[in-house]
Amino acid sequence: MHKHKTWHDLHQDTLSYGQRLADKVASAMGSWTFIIAQTFFVIVWMILNLVGFLKHWDVYPFILLNLLFSTQAAYAAPIIMMAQNRQSDRDRIQAQKDYQTNTDAKLEIEEIQVTLTTMEVDKLDKIIRMLEEMRGSGQKRAGGNKSL
Repeated sequence: MHKHKTWHDLHQDTLSYGQRLADKVASAMGSWTFIIAQTFFVIVWMILNLVGFLKHWDVYPFILLNLLFSTQAAYAAPIIMMAQNRQSDRDRIQAQKDYQTNTDAKLEIEEIQVTLTTMEVDKLDKIIRMLEEMRGSGQKRAGGNKSL
C-alpha cells in the first residue's frame, strides 16, 4: 500500500546527512537520558580522581573535566543553534501549509454553501409552483361549480 507523503516527510527528505545528524545530536543533548548520563559520568570522574587508587589524572579542581565541558559546549552550541534554525524553518513552512489548508477549506465551504443555497432556492421555487398549480386547479373547480 502506497503511503501518501506529508510535507513533514518531504521536508525530511531534503535534509542533508549533516542536518539530520545535527538534529539528532541536539535532540539527544536535550534529553533526560543525556543529563543523567552526563551526571553519572561527572560523579564517576570526580570519585576516581578524588580516591585515585592508581593515579589522579585530573586532580581537584578538575581542570581537564572543565576543559572537556568547555569543548563540549563549544560544539554543542552551534549544533543546537542549527537545529533550532531548522525548527524555525519547519514552523514557518507548517504555518504556511496550515494557512493554505485553511484557505482551501474556506473556498470549499463557500462552494458548498452556494450549492446548498441553490438547492434551497430550487426547492422553494418548486414548492411555489406546486402551490400555484394547486391554487389554480382549486379556482377552476370552484369556478366550475358556480356555473352549475
